[in-house]
Amino acid sequence: MGVRTFLGSWPVYRQLTGGDLLGRGSAATSPRTAALEPRTAGADRVVKSICPYCAVGCGQNVYVKDERVIQIEGDPDSPISRGRLCPKGSASKQLVTGSAREQHVLYRRPHGTQWERLDLGTAMEMVADRVLDARRRGWQDADGHGRALRRTTGLASLGGATLDNEENYLIKKLFTALGAIQIENQARI
Repeated sequence: MGVRTFLGSWPVYRQLTGGDLLGRGSAATSPRTAALEPRTAGADRVVKSICPYCAVGCGQNVYVKDERVIQIEGDPDSPISRGRLCPKGSASKQLVTGSAREQHVLYRRPHGTQWERLDLGTAMEMVADRVLDARRRGWQDADGHGRALRRTTGLASLGGATLDNEENYLIKKLFTALGAIQIENQARI
């Protein structure tokens, strides 16, 4: 490798001898940098979505290639976030592609030491059975004076901040219909 070749690979030399005296263009560009392309360049399609982390509802562009998520960025067309995402929203790709993400329903029997896989239908039936059993066991038809109560103390709901108004409304309706009286969510805090 000659001296001229060595000097030509040095950004300061390219800056001083080329037309880029401020070093913000070709002088600062290496062959590796010139070959880089955005992660989103190979996407087959872009799907509009909403960040699931809080009730703000920031818009997201989800870039998909071969039916797999390759990148998630803020949606500049969103009137709420105008293309910006908080650190949690920026990392939301991990919700879909993270190696620690569980892909199956797991169940550990009472006093069990091992997790076992269940199909979704079986798991949903188990949840429904337990909700109805808790409702039945905690049911109060009337108080000590014979006044009608028609409620259960066997169920409660605590919603998180990721729920939007519509979801909170539906959860409130569901738990009220079940007779629950302890219904709260974090969205109002």
